Amino acid sequence: MQYHQPVLLQESVDALAIKPGGIYVDVTFGGGGHSAHILEKMQGGQLYSFDQDTDAEKQAEKLISDNFTFVKANFRYLKKYLRLYGARQVDGILADLGVSSHQFNTAERGFSTRFDGPLDMRMDKDSPLTAQQVILEYSEEQLHRIFGLYGEVKNAKTLAREVVSARNVQTIETIADFKKAIAGCTPKGKENKYLAQVFQALRIEVNDELKALEEMLEQAVEVLKPGGRLSVISYHSLEDRLIKNYIAKGKFFGEVEKDFFGNEIKPLDSVTRKPIVPGAQELQENNRSRSAKLRVAVKRETPESSKK
Repeated sequence: MQYHQPVLLQESVDALAIKPGGIYVDVTFGGGGHSAHILEKMQGGQLYSFDQDTDAEKQAEKLISDNFTFVKANFRYLKKYLRLYGARQVDGILADLGVSSHQFNTAERGFSTRFDGPLDMRMDKDSPLTAQQVILEYSEEQLHRIFGLYGEVKNAKTLAREVVSARNVQTIETIADFKKAIAGCTPKGKENKYLAQVFQALRIEVNDELKALEEMLEQAVEVLKPGGRLSVISYHSLEDRLIKNYIAKGKFFGEVEKDFFGNEIKPLDSVTRKPIVPGAQELQENNRSRSAKLRVAVKRETPESSKK
């Protein structure tokens, strides 16, 4: 089985407009598909690839190149690690925010509703919080918040109440235990979609995904050279909204700020008016690409940089 089939591979790498000798960052190495493709297009230069997953680190060992450096870290530490390697400014950053096929297909990681396994869901196996802890230790109010906010679950309040009453009378250690515990809330005929939303909510909470994404995007702007490019693939509306707002307004919420002359104060310009989505062939070949959206931005030239 293929470790991971990269989504929008050609489009996301082409969006970086790779320069010979440039410095690039793949902040989500995963199975290494995007990184390998970036390296093919480079002549000299350097690629830094981030991933916090030990399995991804093993995959990275297969990519042997003088131009490649693997960084075992969450992308929220982008700036810190680039500084550590002496790369203060880069020409392009790529992010593919999805869970890798490998993570989904490994039952013991607990990401997929298709298998039974432990309620884990940690991208970094060394991080302390697991999905089981969220289910067993969070208050009803906290569970209501994450199911509603991160899973956009319609009956989030009822679901939270159900989880709290179930954990008082039965053990919830595995995915099967959890599914059984919430069976009363799961709409008949829509089980798969509902469980996917619930699991998404737990996974986002366990990995602090949205906050990490915000931190990475803010740092991306700091480390990109003027004219440098950002290429980001997202898989659900919560991520896409943050990316879209940050590119359009330079902030995650609220309206874009303007200077005295009415010019927008923001660090990025969108390269494409609408997000790029997979074509018919990719959708047919890779079912997981169906919700993917690629947004591409370029860092604005500042008055200082244009004088150089």
